Amino acid sequence: MDGQFGKSVARSELRVYRRRGPFHTTRTIIDTVRQHGASRASLLDIGGGIGVLHHELLGEVVDTAIQVDPASAFIAEARAECERRGHAEAVRFVQGDFVDLAEDLPEADIVTLDRVICCYPDYRRLVVASAAKARKLYAFSYLREKWYVKAVIGIQNAFRRLRGSAFRTYVHPTRHVEELLADAGLERSFYRVTAVWQVEAYVRS
Repeated sequence: MDGQFGKSVARSELRVYRRRGPFHTTRTIIDTVRQHGASRASLLDIGGGIGVLHHELLGEVVDTAIQVDPASAFIAEARAECERRGHAEAVRFVQGDFVDLAEDLPEADIVTLDRVICCYPDYRRLVVASAAKARKLYAFSYLREKWYVKAVIGIQNAFRRLRGSAFRTYVHPTRHVEELLADAGLERSFYRVTAVWQVEAYVRS
């Protein structure tokens, strides 16, 4: 994972974030969390990258956050940005695969996965394990199940294979993801799509 999401990529994403603000799927998740009226909430951000979600939400609707990410470079940049913003003590960083670590992680009021499910081959285990941690709100974004998205992802994965990279992106079936969340006792409260991405939020019923 560090090969795909190394130091140069992490620093580049942080520079873009500081200049332009959150990526559009991230911004939608942030707005959705705000609209659900959370206050003094705990956040579990899975695959949090440079930590944009807790950077934006801490001190507003979130009091504490746990960020889980397998890439050490992203955790390093997220931690440094936390220190720069003065909320380092409110965030706990955990490096590793969330599915492997889930049993030892606490529940949170809000669970987020921004562009994470599409990076994980066994989406069923990821969705089930992460949904179980959400006490109130579960918000996430992932690739749409469209032919043109599959075509582009197929080309990208072919180039990765040629370069010897083990990293792959996946277009998982939307219906199956939604069924897993329903089985976990979550009810959809928000849905928005772009040409490529879909953002959903679920509340604990």
